[in-house]
Amino acid sequence: MRYARITGWGKYVPAKVLTNHDLEQMVDTSDEWIVTRTGIRERRIAAKGEATSDMAVAASRQALERAGLSPDDLDLIILATSSPDYFLPPASSIVQHKLGATKAGAYTLSAGCTGFVYALSAAHQYLATGTCERVLVIGAELISFVVDWTDRNTCILFGDGAGAVVMEATDQPTGPLAYVLGSDGSQADALIVPGVGSIRPLDREVVDNGLQYVRMDGHKIFRFATHILVEATKEVVARSGVPWDDIELLIPHQANLRIIELAARRLGMPMEKVFVNIDRYGNTSAASIPIALAEAADEGRLKEGDHVVLVGFGAGLTWAATVLHWQPTRTEGIPVANWPLRERLTEPLNRAKIALWNAQVTARTALEEAMMPLLLPLYTRTARRRKAKK
Repeated sequence: MRYARITGWGKYVPAKVLTNHDLEQMVDTSDEWIVTRTGIRERRIAAKGEATSDMAVAASRQALERAGLSPDDLDLIILATSSPDYFLPPASSIVQHKLGATKAGAYTLSAGCTGFVYALSAAHQYLATGTCERVLVIGAELISFVVDWTDRNTCILFGDGAGAVVMEATDQPTGPLAYVLGSDGSQADALIVPGVGSIRPLDREVVDNGLQYVRMDGHKIFRFATHILVEATKEVVARSGVPWDDIELLIPHQANLRIIELAARRLGMPMEKVFVNIDRYGNTSAASIPIALAEAADEGRLKEGDHVVLVGFGAGLTWAATVLHWQPTRTEGIPVANWPLRERLTEPLNRAKIALWNAQVTARTALEEAMMPLLLPLYTRTARRRKAKK
């Protein structure tokens, strides 16, 4: 059998920092209001003339260097983005040219904030089937250009950046162990840019009504996200066969700290084992998970043989999750550390552990959701009292 090993990773964020205090000068908001509701303190904003492809190339060069490869070694480039340089040509071809990856095919994948995990699953198939030997997977977003900087409900959330990984075929049982991919188009209007598409082509009416900017139903997204992060994680862990106690790190999409903390509590995962960088970057959409993955690896939060869950949600509404066995060092011919977890003799015990954990998470989630109508008024009154005292 063939597997897919991540051998290189990289990230790029623009130099310009936009803090909550900067936003206080632009809209009716405050640092305390933003931090309390989102956990965000600052975000990065692309410079004038800096494109999505530029950020993608910068992150990709880091990933290639870490993998010890040149652009000519690549067979395929998959770019996950919802903010391409142009409507046509695809940004992936521009990235391929700027990198000098003359032998690589390239395509762009659009699945909102879950795009990177979708792209990771696609790359895995090319490698596992023998179609490719080396694939570059990128998540890059320049969301700031579709943000209405007069709308305090959305302008506080988003930032720009890019992350990338190099995946290589291997005969060692490592890399992605399982995937969950999902979509619910019935809620497509919960996070949408209503203009500048085939439904509403760009015209004076679109511009006059601000339909070229992102719009979000925050309450609907919050309810969806807190539910789907838990459910997708439960499902992908069960598919992987790796017991929850053997998951060393959880890397969720960085959209809202309150969503992350609630999901972690329901999963029974201490926050020390959850990677969070939303305070520094905000929501970078498809770049969110690969930036966090690169930082986790660079900071030593991921070690050889660790298992990590990547899980996200986003526009569509979509969701995606994977369990990765982290073994970036090429070890062909050498047994992979910790892989006995996957051996047949331990599989029944692992399945039993997963089933027990799954039941506990389900019960904990059901109890919290049942209590929510009672706790929400109490939380609201407490928040009002604190605000009145200040």
